[in-house]
Amino acid sequence: MDAASTGLLLLAGIASGLAGSVAGLASLFSYPALLAVGLPPIVANVTNTVAMFSTTVGAAAGSRAELRGQRMRVAKLVVLAAVGGSLGAWLLLSTPASAFELVVPWLIALGSVLLLVRDPLRRVADRRAAAASVSAAAGRARGSLPLAATVVLVGLYGGYFGAAAGVLMLAVLAASATEPLPVTNAVKNIATGAANITAAVAYAFLAPVHWPAAGALAVGCLAGSWVGPAVVRRLPEKPLRFAIALAGLGLALHLWLSAVS
Repeated sequence: MDAASTGLLLLAGIASGLAGSVAGLASLFSYPALLAVGLPPIVANVTNTVAMFSTTVGAAAGSRAELRGQRMRVAKLVVLAAVGGSLGAWLLLSTPASAFELVVPWLIALGSVLLLVRDPLRRVADRRAAAASVSAAAGRARGSLPLAATVVLVGLYGGYFGAAAGVLMLAVLAASATEPLPVTNAVKNIATGAANITAAVAYAFLAPVHWPAAGALAVGCLAGSWVGPAVVRRLPEKPLRFAIALAGLGLALHLWLSAVS
């Protein structure tokens, strides 16, 4: 891998960390960058998953205050998300490359649309959380099984591809608990990270990871995710989020046309 490709992946990694901070959609920068340096779709996806490990590390380091007192809850979510991530990795490794190339544009489009409708999703989640706060303990217990199943499904999606897994997990967790959004976001980062890390371990041994590309991308992701919250506070969040979503839809269309041509 030449210097230009390495530089591109470093920059894409920083952008991915920032995008993850503002919108939970880091892969909309990292995955296209891996394609741009010449990696085939399957190789780009597994390399991206391995590199995203550093995003989880950076996000966790920047969210220690919000994670205080969340140990038991996080532990349960980590187990559920890791089960889903393992299933997602198995699904990817069992999927023909041609099928993956046809599915990916739709997954990217889904992530982009979720970005555009994130605020309405959050409002719905907030209303549900407010209703849940006045329900009886028995009612909350009955809701634990659907929550667990949903976390596993989001983890499966994260292990298979991952773009917008953070948006999905944030909506699920916000609907299940009444708490400040920064706390929910911090818990979401750990849960989605568990699915990502589980899949990354499988890919490291069983898939064609491009390690130089993964290393360059991971360095950028670590830097971007670490400083992302401070930078994002000074940026106009909504225009940036919409720009990322529109770029994602354009990428999805381009990849779909390439897959069917």
